[in-house]
Amino acid sequence: MQSLLRRKDINRITEHEEGRKLVPTLSWPHLVALGIGAIVGTGIYTLIGVGADKAGPAVLLSFLIAGVVCACAALAYAELSTMMPAAGSAYTYSYAALGEGLAWIIGWSLILEYSLVVSTVAVGWSGYFVGFLDWLHTNMGWSVALPKALAAGPHAGGLINLPAVLIVFVVAGALMAGTRESATVNAFLVVFKLIALAIFVAVALPAFNADNLHPFMPYGFPKSMGADGVERGVMAAAAIIFFAFYGFDAISTAAEETKNPGRDLSIGIVGSMIGCTVIYMLVALAAIGAMNFGVFGKSAEPLALIMRELGHGTVAFLIGVVAIIALPTVLLAFFYGQSRIFFVMSRDGLLPRGLSKVNARTGTPVAITAFTAVLVAALAGVARLDEIAALANAGTLAAFIAVGACLLVLRKREPNRPRSFRTPLAWLVGPLAILGCLYLFWSLPQKTQLWFLTWNAIGVVVYFVYARSHSMLARKD
Repeated sequence: MQSLLRRKDINRITEHEEGRKLVPTLSWPHLVALGIGAIVGTGIYTLIGVGADKAGPAVLLSFLIAGVVCACAALAYAELSTMMPAAGSAYTYSYAALGEGLAWIIGWSLILEYSLVVSTVAVGWSGYFVGFLDWLHTNMGWSVALPKALAAGPHAGGLINLPAVLIVFVVAGALMAGTRESATVNAFLVVFKLIALAIFVAVALPAFNADNLHPFMPYGFPKSMGADGVERGVMAAAAIIFFAFYGFDAISTAAEETKNPGRDLSIGIVGSMIGCTVIYMLVALAAIGAMNFGVFGKSAEPLALIMRELGHGTVAFLIGVVAIIALPTVLLAFFYGQSRIFFVMSRDGLLPRGLSKVNARTGTPVAITAFTAVLVAALAGVARLDEIAALANAGTLAAFIAVGACLLVLRKREPNRPRSFRTPLAWLVGPLAILGCLYLFWSLPQKTQLWFLTWNAIGVVVYFVYARSHSMLARKD
């Protein structure tokens, strides 16, 4: 059992063998755009409807609670990523602070998180894309509408969600072409996404009706089971729309590919988190105030639906088009993070080492990116949006709890180690991140919690059967 406690040496955490090093090509504008691209996406374009269905107008509180918990985690990430500018995010920090056993669990949970996030976003993008094709068919007479069998997974009466599968492979191809190139395109598309949300707020706010906020909390604050068998409440919604905030951890996976990590990582993580919290609160307030939550609560494209119901068909069309163009920025950010988590675990020997080869021409891990694309596309083709979003949150909450713990452990164990960014009030922020994430995890659907525990039980078996003996630290021992 000693293997569970062996740790990476922080002093050597950025030393890697030739052929398995990632190339530093990113600066802070790329990181901020990566963070905003990841955070502002399916969460606000799609999951605001899911959240409103669970909490009613009090989804505003759900956004605020999720945002505060994520802000605490983001501050911890900012300190740890600048201390250890290596790829791997919470997995790498846990390997250095908590030991290989917990690092494996966190890495295994991150694999779950990123795979499901990319699948969720692909399904959300597909909803807008199919809606756009239907609009062209209805209003322009073009025969471009997809048959139901190819437009949705089995849960919705189809066979496979073909648009979701295809967009995954398009984004994978962009990442294989080069990190800097894909990050630059991402930054350009993020601007379009923010403009679309600004237009939505400008159009929806004048239609604000205070009556739509009553009753403000129809399902109460804590998670509770409704008569229809669905768990609702402010915290039930917060546990789901928490998904909307946590894209900043994708920034920490870019640490190894950042030119000046000591400065740029903290700017990217904290800057994107603050900006996106403000954006979310404005959009949520405009949506809830403009229309009763029951109208858009179950829609696959809630913002566009609100615009159509208010008589702004052109704006709805534009929002749908921008969602189609810009939601892939979320895909790109999380897909990028997923491939890097896989890459680092492979480089450490916990997964097959052959997957951690870096292409000499593009500087990207092509093999692991292709493997990730196949895995995620298969899931996106048949997945159901609300269920996979909840399960993705479980993996993220585990990672955030670990990062809060790593912050406190290293403050105690390595008090004099240089920190280019120091988390303010660390002994308050760290526990808040841990306790807040534990409460959010408890607020997830019970089925989600059981699936998460099952996934990690499988992970424990894989660790003892394969990873423990193949670890690079085991080879050194």
